[in-house]
Amino acid sequence: MGLRKQHRDAEVSTDSLNDIMFFLLLFFLILSTMVSPNAIKVNLPNAKSKETIDNNAKPIHVAVSKDRKFFVNSVEVDFGILEQEISKFSAQQAEPTVVMHLDKNLTIQDQVDIMTICNKLKCKTVLATTASNGK
Repeated sequence: MGLRKQHRDAEVSTDSLNDIMFFLLLFFLILSTMVSPNAIKVNLPNAKSKETIDNNAKPIHVAVSKDRKFFVNSVEVDFGILEQEISKFSAQQAEPTVVMHLDKNLTIQDQVDIMTICNKLKCKTVLATTASNGK
């Protein structure tokens, strides 16, 4: 009888392994962007302070219209006294913050001028923008 024993090598099909790894990678990337570090429950230590902290400190709003009119907290001021007005409001706060509302047609120099004044007065500066509505 001519029976020969056929020897076959064992194979593992890895054709779909690439697809599975891609979907796992995609799943973990999406999941990692949805995790917020503020959502972690942490038992924080207690602290006692004799000083009260004003968490409701209001920022100083500086607006500049397209015709270069300057406003500090909705009151129009001349550029020559802009530093004095910001200084008057910043002296009332421990860490003053200036929110700049600039017209989009102004030059970058107008922003730099205000930031120079705020830097001199040791104020934090923030540039306000409008919502983009996803466009």
